[in-house]
Amino acid sequence: MWLTLKLIYQSFLFALGALRENLLRTILSLLGITVGIFAIIGVLTMVDAIEKGIRQSLAFMGDKVIYVDVFPWNFTNRDYPWWKYFQRPNPTYNEFKFLERNLTEASAVAVFAVRTGNTVKFKNNSLTGVNILGVSQQYNQASKVDIEQGRYFTPQENERGRNVVILGYTVAKELFGNIDPIGQQISLRGNKFNVIGVMKRQGSTLLNTPSTDNVCMIPYTAMTKMFSTGRRRGVRPQIMLKGYEHDAGLVMLENEARGLLRAYRGLKPREEDNFALNRPEAFAALLDSIIAVMTSAGWFISIFSMLVGGFGIANIMFVSVKERTNLIGIQKSLGAKNFFILFQFLYEAILLCIIGGIAGLVLVSLLSLFSTESFEISLSIGRVILGLLLASVIGILSGIVPAIVAARLDPVVAIRSK
Repeated sequence: MWLTLKLIYQSFLFALGALRENLLRTILSLLGITVGIFAIIGVLTMVDAIEKGIRQSLAFMGDKVIYVDVFPWNFTNRDYPWWKYFQRPNPTYNEFKFLERNLTEASAVAVFAVRTGNTVKFKNNSLTGVNILGVSQQYNQASKVDIEQGRYFTPQENERGRNVVILGYTVAKELFGNIDPIGQQISLRGNKFNVIGVMKRQGSTLLNTPSTDNVCMIPYTAMTKMFSTGRRRGVRPQIMLKGYEHDAGLVMLENEARGLLRAYRGLKPREEDNFALNRPEAFAALLDSIIAVMTSAGWFISIFSMLVGGFGIANIMFVSVKERTNLIGIQKSLGAKNFFILFQFLYEAILLCIIGGIAGLVLVSLLSLFSTESFEISLSIGRVILGLLLASVIGILSGIVPAIVAARLDPVVAIRSK
């Protein structure tokens, strides 16, 4: 066993020495593998960056959530008259309270509404174009709310509609600068609100989706005092239902919510729903299909680069066998085993491909220089391992035939070749 390992190690040293002796040829040979690994890992890394950017853009919609709304997000029923959607009633605060009391398959139930294009003031500083987001108490359980400073609303503040506000990062920065905003008082549409919290910076997203950075979050009941809810005035309440982890596909939650809403609205068994139950999973499924197509296209295009690189390595290895035929004969005449000769050339091919793979991965890592806030390019450990495995497989496939040819040479014929 020890002798076998020693022979394998010596084979590795012989292969390394052969690469050093033909440095220029080595560099030219590994270019094909470098391009191939750069192409496939580069494409996969870019796909990862796109997927991450899109998922971050859609993160505001929540996970395992159902939205009660008027319009469906996917108009799959083309036979349904479009004008009937405008005849449907809006979700109401009373419906929200009814669902909150009666739903057993929901871990959280929340109502929220948005009013855009508002002005917020603090002393002599003012900021326009701010979104007001009115939310109920369990909104932070149904959706992600990252508080950097301060706290979230208390149940009493939400129920009584107290004038308290949680500021988005940009709003707090523009109004207060280096001043601690917690405990300060701002003016929102002529109403005084006490600042109780500041959210973490979200930054821009790939799809330019709504950001919490430009938001003033207040209790929903406080918002109803400032605005009349309804379509015409631009404030339309929506209800969020957060499911449990054990509810696969949110089937139980959807069925229970549909039954309760139909009962609350007095719909007869044969009457169609006058509401829509929307899921962010519809966007996730579409995203997965797009990512799958992009990944397949990346593999299809890049496989040709790796094939060219593999054929190039195989050609160089045949040339190397031809050049060292006499040396092979001498080694075999001195007692070198066939596997010793085989491992020399196989290691040489694998080393060539691994070096080329590492060079390709270095080039992929340089793509991170083109990262932006909404499109972050980073080479993951998984992609590095995949790149090295692909390079090793190409090395084995392209080197095995030349290595077998070298191992089967007759020592007498090999020595006479020179």
